[in-house]
Amino acid sequence: MRKICRPALVAAVCLAGLPLHAQVFMFTRDQMIRYTARNPYGRFDDGRPKVPDALLEKVKGLSAEEIWAVLPGARYPNQYEGNWQMLHPGRKLIGRAVTVQFMPTRPDIAAVAAEEAKAQGVLNTHQRVIDMLGPNDVLVADMFGKTESGMIGDNLATAIYAATKTGLVIDGPIRDLEGVFPIDISIYYRTAHPAPIQQVMVTGVNIPIRIGNATVVPGDVVFGDREGVYFVPPEFVQTIVDRAEETHIHDEWTKAKLMTGKYKSSEVYSRPKDPALIREYEEYRKKRLGK
Repeated sequence: MRKICRPALVAAVCLAGLPLHAQVFMFTRDQMIRYTARNPYGRFDDGRPKVPDALLEKVKGLSAEEIWAVLPGARYPNQYEGNWQMLHPGRKLIGRAVTVQFMPTRPDIAAVAAEEAKAQGVLNTHQRVIDMLGPNDVLVADMFGKTESGMIGDNLATAIYAATKTGLVIDGPIRDLEGVFPIDISIYYRTAHPAPIQQVMVTGVNIPIRIGNATVVPGDVVFGDREGVYFVPPEFVQTIVDRAEETHIHDEWTKAKLMTGKYKSSEVYSRPKDPALIREYEEYRKKRLGK
């Protein structure tokens, strides 16, 4: 039998003895900072990393391959997940991860969580997480690959888009696809189902979660394109953007050469062999980089 290590079990150990705030597990600010200690940027009040908006704008010009070129070599091979259905395949999804973890309903745990939520005067549901969202956030929901009972429909999708102007990733279903489709929102989901959300409970908010084959930490930069979704730790974002700029310049020059019909791919693809072409490319590169 395959054994699966659920992030909530890790969180349970990490958070033992700490006060809980209307859900089963949640990082304190100090723990958030500790677990994201390599973040080079500012933070939100709860400690979640805040990659600058200007840098997120540059990420919009990337491809999944350009992120892949950095992360596995940096010993982060488990940050990508594919095999999605996409609401609008031509619309990228870029933003900072806000995570929520669901598990199948268990009455004893659900009852305690409900009591804590009532004492705090809040809901212990996914709607509370949606109410936490702000500009350039991306809701990332671990619904353990569930295929029935959609987490959001057109009303909550509208609420998410109004708050974030981005979208969400759900390792599970959505509902009311006809109503959601007209919204200019990026959604990566597993399937659609007409029933509303049921037989699940929120067990973690802004903790590390599993999305398919990827581990997601609050504040990761979510990058979704036609291929799938990458979850990028903040400390790698600038490196990826800088390397991608070099790649874009190289690709521009290579395609221009190939379009002349004078060169074979082996002569210009990757790195030119001819010294004259090498000099020409280096001059082009310096000009484009403004050096």
